[in-house]
Amino acid sequence: MLRFRDFSHDGREQAVDRKDKERVLVEVVQRVLDRIGSEPHQVEQAIFDTLYDERRRLETEPDGPVPREQSVFYERVHSETLHSDARRQRELLKELIRRFAEEVAGHFDPRVYALATRAAPTGLTLLLNALSPIKLVEAIPGGLSNLEEQFEVTGHVEEVRKLAKLGTLVMVPTHSSNLDSILMGYAIYRMGLPPHLYGAGLNLFSNKLIGFFMHNLGAYKVDRRKKAEAYKQVLKTYAGCTMELGYHNLFFPGGTRSRSGAVEQRLKMGLLGMGLDAYVHNLMGRKARPDVFVVPCTINYELVLEAETLVADYLKEAGKSRYIIEDDEFSKPKIILDFVKKLFSLNSKIHVVVGQPLDVFGNRVDDDGTSRDQRGRPVDRTRYVLKDGVPSFDEQRDEEFTRELSHALVESYRQHTMPKTTNVLCRVMFSWLREKGRGMDLYRLLRTGGPEESIPVPEAYARVDKTLQALRRLESQQRLMLDQPLRDYDVPALVNYSLAHLSSYHRRPAVERRGDRLFHIDRNLIFYYQNRLEAHSAELAKELP
Repeated sequence: MLRFRDFSHDGREQAVDRKDKERVLVEVVQRVLDRIGSEPHQVEQAIFDTLYDERRRLETEPDGPVPREQSVFYERVHSETLHSDARRQRELLKELIRRFAEEVAGHFDPRVYALATRAAPTGLTLLLNALSPIKLVEAIPGGLSNLEEQFEVTGHVEEVRKLAKLGTLVMVPTHSSNLDSILMGYAIYRMGLPPHLYGAGLNLFSNKLIGFFMHNLGAYKVDRRKKAEAYKQVLKTYAGCTMELGYHNLFFPGGTRSRSGAVEQRLKMGLLGMGLDAYVHNLMGRKARPDVFVVPCTINYELVLEAETLVADYLKEAGKSRYIIEDDEFSKPKIILDFVKKLFSLNSKIHVVVGQPLDVFGNRVDDDGTSRDQRGRPVDRTRYVLKDGVPSFDEQRDEEFTRELSHALVESYRQHTMPKTTNVLCRVMFSWLREKGRGMDLYRLLRTGGPEESIPVPEAYARVDKTLQALRRLESQQRLMLDQPLRDYDVPALVNYSLAHLSSYHRRPAVERRGDRLFHIDRNLIFYYQNRLEAHSAELAKELP
């Protein structure tokens, strides 16, 4: 059941019945049909292009009742298209689009949401305490330890909370792990925000229990194996239509998990532009609350569950990844449990940092909803989209506005990235490897490790100290944020803390201490974790003596 935002005078949300889901589906189907089949010759081409892409996808699918049913359906559409007039062909294209839309459409059940959000803190806390018998025993007299000890949401939380009552929020986090979807859902609850719609990869629905909750917490399916333009248009339009109706959204603008470990520098323009699309539609419809506010967030871990698989995929084809990984660590529940155990037994925190909210043009927004330009002057947002005094669409203009929003988001990600100790130590180790292996390309360096297998601990300490001082200067300039260990620990304690993480979960430690030397063991992981600071390379180069 879709749940649309209709705030009464006291700010409470009202639930609307199931027929509103059908309203959204009808609107999505009609808009996509008008977009890709506005002319008779476009209709036939759109059908055959869709059938071609879907048949290619089905060739890679294992045999089963669903692929067989889809194959029969596509054969029927193909046969009818060949022998139909323009009117019937348009009906067939509409049928294809409707099928995609029904597959994508989410289902929200407020009862399941209430259950999940009540159960999440207790369930996660029990799990985390179970990792350490000592912590569990200590917790019993005073009750369960607070989840806030391990999971923190910081940044512009209060501003976002206020803006949720003035318009529609679009939360756009960085993306490192499949755990991000679950954590962001809980972060939204922790911030006191209404539930958000979000697109989740089809693989996340394969587990019946997780899939049940994702269905009912507002997630809609995204099948990244589907390359048909009609399907991509349905995804975008579904998000846009729900934004227009005041339904808060969440999506990862990088498009997929960062394979290299770096913070996103290039974002997907299509879905990102739907906020502007919704804003213009709202102005044209004279909505009482037409505004759409974009909220950048970073999700920061000491360790990443799927790091080994992701970096291997990144290096496999020089960045030409498989894009969809079905067999990574997230697909194995035992590995997830082991990862969580190791992470939290080390008292390691996960930080979600909420950046300054933006409007759909990339301007900063105050908590009263006022947009500000780079000089801090108030901006009338409506004037950006007026033509002869009337709100209107302009493809070239709107694409440029979306690029400006993208640039603003990338800058926010840089500013609100919170490096961890693993990122710093791996940065130091990788820089040292580069120096010793001067002239070697990346792949040879990662494969062989260069001429020296270890660095003396005193030298590593000195390099860590210089990097740490540079990072602290960048934080003072508000160029990034630092985790508590990077602020407070002395260098030996920081290195030990990082080594404990790097040897705790992955099959092989990235770095290992033996006596008075640090050995590089898994150089792919070193490369992956150091890449978290890649967006700050130029700034670090200036700061390092």
